[in-house]
Amino acid sequence: MDQLKGKIAIITGVSRLKGIGAAICRELAESGYHIFFTYWTEYDKKMPWSMKLDEPMKLKEELIAKGIKVSCMELDLTQYDAPEQLINQVSEQLGCPDILINNAAYSTNNNYSNVTAEELDQHYLINVRATTLLSSKFAQGFDKKSGGRIVNLTSGQFQGPMPGELAYATTKGAVDALTITLSAELAPLGITVNAVNPGPTDTGWMTEEIKKDLMPMFPFGRIGKPSDIAKTIKFLVSEEADWITGQIIHSEGGFKR
Repeated sequence: MDQLKGKIAIITGVSRLKGIGAAICRELAESGYHIFFTYWTEYDKKMPWSMKLDEPMKLKEELIAKGIKVSCMELDLTQYDAPEQLINQVSEQLGCPDILINNAAYSTNNNYSNVTAEELDQHYLINVRATTLLSSKFAQGFDKKSGGRIVNLTSGQFQGPMPGELAYATTKGAVDALTITLSAELAPLGITVNAVNPGPTDTGWMTEEIKKDLMPMFPFGRIGKPSDIAKTIKFLVSEEADWITGQIIHSEGGFKR
């Protein structure tokens, strides 16, 4: 715990209590990291899983009870100045951040027959542009000699095809390429950059039929949980992972497509 004293982590895309973002916040808070998270209720309210408007504040209260500093903000990451807004808020409220976890994502179903320029742009703005520019702004403001961490969330696009998710697969695939190149650029600054693919994870969107179809593909005999990916990320941002960078880690319980 002493080693982590004062470490500050940013986690984007934390609107729902059942989501991966919330699980990451909990896992890092348990280890003593201070937390700053962002959320955007307008997106999650439109999705089939929906959300309650008080979920971000409930999470904040839950994290504060663990004895760490917590702050958050509602932020539309598609805005040009969103990265600067976020880093400025974190610096003012908690201090210079050590860790950035790009968890926010945009995802809707589409394929070659119905994908539109508008829908592709929406995926790009969050999955590629926001991730890239926020990582850039984080690195530019990093004022320490070592210990910086960036973790991007990907979805295993190069593990196999994702029919029906053309825009999502295309833009998330770019995150893998970003991770590899950015890791080489930021190593001299003492920042590692990795991506994690959680595989199919039960965050509240799965129907019983979907779970039944997926279950045989998991050799452990269960569906992935948000806490599974959170534990992987906790390791990647730790001091023990300071020699791991530029990797795309498939933390998906041996999922077989």
